[in-house]
Amino acid sequence: MSSPFFIGMLSSHASRKTHSETTPEKGGLMRFHKKGILTSWICLLFLIFIPLAAADELASQPAEPSYLYKATFVRGAPGKLLDLIDLYKNRMAVYDAAGDERPFWWRHTQGDQWDLMLLFPMESYSEYYSPERVKKRRQAAGNSSLSAEAFDREFKACSSWHEDIFVLGPPLEKVKTEFKDSAYYHIEIFIALPGKHEELHRERQMENAYQMALGRPWNMIFVRDQGAAWDIFTLGCYRNLKHWAESEDIPREKREAAARAAGFESPAAIGPYMRTLILMHRDTMGVAIK
Repeated sequence: MSSPFFIGMLSSHASRKTHSETTPEKGGLMRFHKKGILTSWICLLFLIFIPLAAADELASQPAEPSYLYKATFVRGAPGKLLDLIDLYKNRMAVYDAAGDERPFWWRHTQGDQWDLMLLFPMESYSEYYSPERVKKRRQAAGNSSLSAEAFDREFKACSSWHEDIFVLGPPLEKVKTEFKDSAYYHIEIFIALPGKHEELHRERQMENAYQMALGRPWNMIFVRDQGAAWDIFTLGCYRNLKHWAESEDIPREKREAAARAAGFESPAAIGPYMRTLILMHRDTMGVAIK
C-alpha cells in the first residue's frame, strides 16, 4: 500500500532536481540539500520496512524447541584427534544400519577447548530408547567391526575429555537444511543468571530477528533438558568464514533500523544487553569435516 505514495514523492523529488539544476547560482547549496533529502528518504524507508521484516522473522521462527538431540563435545587425546575423527567416520554405517540419524558434526578451529561437536538427533526419549530401537542398535553394532563396548574403549583411548547435554531444538528437517550447504559454524553457549533463562531465550530470538531482517542466516536455538551445566546454545551455519563476517558490509543505517525493530537500542547494545542475562558463555568457530 505504501508503494504509490513513495513513488509519487520520489517523482516529485526528481522534478525538483530538474528545476534546481537549471539554477546555477544555487547549484552547490541545492546539491547539498538534495543529497540530504535523499539520505533522509533512504533512512525513512529503512525505518518503515525493516521493522516489518523483523516482525515477520520473529513470527517465522520455529515454535518452542521440541525435538530432542544429544550434543557431545569432545577433546581429542594428544596426537589422537585424527584417530577420533576416523572412529566416528567409520561408525556412520552403524548408525545407518540401526535406523538412527547420522550425527551432525564439525571440527573446532578457534574458541573453546574441545575439538569436535556432534549433534545426535533423537526425536524423544521414548522413541530413541524404545525396545525395538535399542534392539536394532545393538544388532547393528554387533554386526560391525566394533561392538558397542569396543567402540566405547576406542573412544576413551582417543579422547581426553568430553561432555554430553540433551537439548530441545528445531525440527530435524530444519537442522538438515541448515547443515546441507554449510561448511563453517559458530556456536555460542551460555549459562544463564538465576531467573534469566526465559529472557535469555527471548534475547536469542530477538537477535535472530535482527540477523534475518538483514538477510543474514538465523541461529538455531537449543535449550537444555538435562546433562552438562549449559542452559542454552545457538548454532549458526555458514558457507565459509567470509559469509560469517560479511555483516560488516551492511550499511550502518540498515543495521540500526534492524536492531531497533528487533527490540534492541542499537547494534552496539546487543552484546551488553546479552551479558546482563548470563553467568558465562563460550564462542567457538569451526569447519565441516570432510
